[in-house]
Amino acid sequence: MKTTLAVLVTTLLLAGSAGAQIERKDLQVFNDISKTVNNYSFFTIFDDVNANVASGNVTLTGKVTQPFKRDDIAKRVAKVDGVQHVTNQIEVLPLNTFDQELRYRIARSIYGNSNFWNYAIMAHPPIHIIVEHGHVTLTGVVQSNVDRMLARSLATQFGAMSVKNDLKTEAEVRQQLEKS
Repeated sequence: MKTTLAVLVTTLLLAGSAGAQIERKDLQVFNDISKTVNNYSFFTIFDDVNANVASGNVTLTGKVTQPFKRDDIAKRVAKVDGVQHVTNQIEVLPLNTFDQELRYRIARSIYGNSNFWNYAIMAHPPIHIIVEHGHVTLTGVVQSNVDRMLARSLATQFGAMSVKNDLKTEAEVRQQLEKS
């Protein structure tokens, strides 16, 4: 009986550590994917790409401004070590003048504001401005709730049909990671 219990406990511990290794590997793959996307020279503040990794299977979601970006990003992610399969669900935003002008106006308003200069000088500015048929979504990570509210306020002054604020604070992201 003791031998059976010892074998069972050992098996559970090994299974638990194997699960942790898979999660750790998925986290490493996710981090490598994040670097790959951020270092893609055509990835801008007007694009938003998200990845979900499970046992090496990657699902890409989000929106980009040009069709070639969708395909390029998927090809680059497929080359990341540890990626087994890529499901590309990235959408291409409509190409129209109104949306394009709205993107630029909002970007100038946010990144031109002195409260956001520290973000503007970053290699990969963290606030992304997604515009689709006049509807704006702000995504990314900011330092504080004040920054989140100010960014939304600055984005609302250009005649957008709606402004959705999906910005997260660094504290919220940290808290979310701790729960995972």
